[in-house]
Amino acid sequence: MVGTQKCSFCGKDIEPGTGSAFVQTKDGAVFWFCSNKCKVNRMKRRMKPRDTKWTTEYQKGGKAAR
Repeated sequence: MVGTQKCSFCGKDIEPGTGSAFVQTKDGAVFWFCSNKCKVNRMKRRMKPRDTKWTTEYQKGGKAAR
């Protein structure tokens, strides 16, 4: 059975057969994205997950309590 992946931006679980993978050519790092929203925010807009309110990394950082 194929396992689930975690989205590289928001941290959600990605079911097998959904999402997309992006492989960087310079070092071969693989980024998994659950949606186009996550892909655009990470790759084109260069946003950091800890600065985006709807990601799990932001919520872990303690900023959600503010």
